Amino acid sequence: MSTRTPIALLPALTAAALLLSICMAPAGRAADRKCDGVSFPEHIQVGGQTLTLNGLGLRKATFLGIKVYVGALYLPHPTADANSILTSRDPLEIELRFVFHATAGQMRNAWQEGFEKSAPRLLPRLQSRIAQLQGWMTGVGSGQRMTFVRVPGAGIEYSLDGNPRGTIPGDDFATAFLAIWLGSSPPNPQLRTGLLGGACE
Repeated sequence: MSTRTPIALLPALTAAALLLSICMAPAGRAADRKCDGVSFPEHIQVGGQTLTLNGLGLRKATFLGIKVYVGALYLPHPTADANSILTSRDPLEIELRFVFHATAGQMRNAWQEGFEKSAPRLLPRLQSRIAQLQGWMTGVGSGQRMTFVRVPGAGIEYSLDGNPRGTIPGDDFATAFLAIWLGSSPPNPQLRTGLLGGACE
């Protein structure tokens, strides 16, 4: 007796196999989001807590609009309200995925300029901690990533390519640090808009 499948049944069997593969796929996993070809997961785990991707923003430098990095902001509860993010004491994460080379000197200058704009009145109190952050800076190239986690009551944890470098203490430092992107004078307006859930452009 022949065991061959009748040709007429092949389309039905193929459709059934496709349906079965869809049903057996992992449930609850949202697709990654992309900006400028760089992908970020919709959810991450930080300190045992699930954080959700709030938005992606593109950092552009100089009048030529050179693309430097894609930033991702993760929060426990997505929101477009920058002030509520800055005043909250919830954990969050900012990841910077570089698409262009930046020297250590350029990174140090960028942090200094960022704090001068985000917290000018607090500079005397923050300067030694800004110097600590600057001291960790090395040149970064395309594909490398900086990760910053706000830990309420502790400060900002910094990692480079997944390797922890240390924690800069203080909720005051954490707020001023995050205000570099979410305050009134971000590096470029589109970066802030994207991180708060707008278009990444």
